[in-house]
Amino acid sequence: MLILLKKVLFTITLNSALFLILIIGIQNSENKSKVKLIKGETINLPIGFVVGISFISGSIFGSVLTINFGNKKILD
Repeated sequence: MLILLKKVLFTITLNSALFLILIIGIQNSENKSKVKLIKGETINLPIGFVVGISFISGSIFGSVLTINFGNKKILD
């Protein structure tokens, strides 16, 4: 249980720090475009922000996939 808590805390801390650095670094970006969704479009967003958010969400999703929520003990 302690290992699971450490892994979740590390993931939240790392991705929060990456998001903060992304927000600070993207402030002076001039290249903006709209993201096309299934219904409609978003507002003009900096391209680096879209790429950064994609990276961060992939990091979160990848770390959630590797967490073993079961209490099964594997016997070899």
